Amino acid sequence: MLTKLLILTKQLIFIKRPLFILAALSLVSVSTAYAHGPSRLKVSESVTINAPAEKVWKTVGAFNSLAWLPPVTKVVMEKEPANEKGAVRVVYVGEQSVEETLKKFDDQGMTLKYKISQDNTALLPVTNYQSTLSVKADGDNSVVTWKAGFYRGDPNNNPPENLNDETAIGAITGLYKAGLDNLKKVMEQ
Repeated sequence: MLTKLLILTKQLIFIKRPLFILAALSLVSVSTAYAHGPSRLKVSESVTINAPAEKVWKTVGAFNSLAWLPPVTKVVMEKEPANEKGAVRVVYVGEQSVEETLKKFDDQGMTLKYKISQDNTALLPVTNYQSTLSVKADGDNSVVTWKAGFYRGDPNNNPPENLNDETAIGAITGLYKAGLDNLKKVMEQ
């Protein structure tokens, strides 16, 4: 009888072992999901402008100028030429600034891609920010699209309110809307 009991116990352990391993693995995956940190955030805004695409691109494609973007007080080029990959500009809003590097400039396709190479979360509550600005012809009009991918300003699991996901998305969305609205106003004059 004791022998039958030992055999039965070994069989139960053998059968339950895969279930135990599965349970243990699922606990590990749940804990790593919480330890992963923030997710990449995205914002995309567009505006239709009553002006030819080539005219709008001359303004949008000028990496050395952001005269159309309301909060910007000046742009200083650190590395030129402004229309080549690797160009670096410092964008000022008052005394605060961020450094941006041109990643791609496509004059024919009317697209430029850049990234913030020196974060300043006091000015813009994001990190690892990369953006694309493009202009497309739509008959006699233009469609300008400004989109970005980024992380919130604080990568920790419980960021302060000024550096959380909502604040980061709100800041970029507000900047893009204000910029594109002003671009439309400037281009349609």
